[in-house]
Amino acid sequence: RIALEAKGNQERFFSILDERLDIMADALLFRINRVKEAKPENAPILYMHGAFGKRLNEDEPVDLLFNQKRSTISMGYIGLYEIGTAFYGPNWELNPDAKDFTLSVLKTMKQKADHLGDTYGYHFSIYSTPAESLTDRFCELDLEKFGPISDITDKEYYTNSFHYDVRKSPTPFEKLEFEKDYPQYASGGFIHYCEYPNMRQNPKALEAVWDFAYDRVGYLGTNTPIDHCYECGFDGDFEPTDRGFKCPQCGNNNPKTCDVVKRTCGYLGNPQQRPMVNGRHKEISSRTKHLSQSRVNTSFEADGEDAIVYNEPVWGDQIDDQP
Repeated sequence: RIALEAKGNQERFFSILDERLDIMADALLFRINRVKEAKPENAPILYMHGAFGKRLNEDEPVDLLFNQKRSTISMGYIGLYEIGTAFYGPNWELNPDAKDFTLSVLKTMKQKADHLGDTYGYHFSIYSTPAESLTDRFCELDLEKFGPISDITDKEYYTNSFHYDVRKSPTPFEKLEFEKDYPQYASGGFIHYCEYPNMRQNPKALEAVWDFAYDRVGYLGTNTPIDHCYECGFDGDFEPTDRGFKCPQCGNNNPKTCDVVKRTCGYLGNPQQRPMVNGRHKEISSRTKHLSQSRVNTSFEADGEDAIVYNEPVWGDQIDDQP
């Protein structure tokens, strides 16, 4: 929303951002003061019996366990891809100036968080927010306010934190190399993930990505298709529909006879049993594989080491027929 309100003016963008960060600071300080109203007797295990590392008497303030930066309160954000798109167009990930701009947004937030922490004595941290419902809610509000804007509000979802546009298909190495510069400003939490086809016949390919990621990122999710249909026996990726997912082999979408597992963001969920909000469903349905079937025989080189050749994956019941 800040980017849309700035209308292409980066100076105006940072001016509005500063205003919104002040509002956020007021909200977080209100929350801190509310928590400080607790009494040790409200949670004796936590406050009086040492679970927080110090034992309080019943008449001591609980703030003794929270101040001096012994606790964290987080400032979240969503839609960095959409910010870049508003100023540089939808393919800005390959534009160094655009990336520097998006990094400067997080640097500004981090500076604000550090200032608040030094001023008030609590750890204020930037959280690269999972935003399961805000993916939908914030975009819905902005669609109503600004109308459909190509690659921003017309998608019906906002992209989680600093993630590469989910509709694009960089290699896992390209995706992680792009994203690795953002989490240093997000001590409150973050996640990277890569999407794969069935890799059971080629675990070495996954190992190549993990080795590449090991000293670049701090938290990496590996998404491979494990959906299963109990009616026809299909194993693999269920197809998205308007209301959920269905078996591509027999069309089954009965939550009692199929198991569908998707990573909503940092955790795995079953959207057939617990349907997601529209925006999150749209986002998951838009995800492409970072190792697609058209690429499975392509050689990739990671960090100057020997190239890994991705073997052609097999699907469903074919797996059992392989030597």
